[in-house]
Amino acid sequence: MSLDALDPVLNAPKRLAALGVIANAKKVEFSFLSNHFQLSDSDLSKQMSALLDARYVTVKKVGKGRNRKTWYTATAAGRRALKVHVGALNALATSLAAPDPIPEEDLSKLGG
Repeated sequence: MSLDALDPVLNAPKRLAALGVIANAKKVEFSFLSNHFQLSDSDLSKQMSALLDARYVTVKKVGKGRNRKTWYTATAAGRRALKVHVGALNALATSLAAPDPIPEEDLSKLGG
């Protein structure tokens, strides 16, 4: 099986999780993601920068000072990348699953 369909940007679990939430909402606020995933602001900021650089999300900052909010929206490219990546993960997991367990009597013949 080829691993080419796995997206290197989405191999990071925090980015995959963040994009999964954002892609399933109209828009998501930074503090929601930070609280939901229990990430520090600096860690989440780093993950979101990678998604922005890949053009998987857009950002809109509203307000000033302490009332400033940062909102993220998934792009069409981000939704597509998520769909392909999750499909590849599912295909990989399915291909690795053993069809049936080996019976114990056969294991003993193998020295197991």
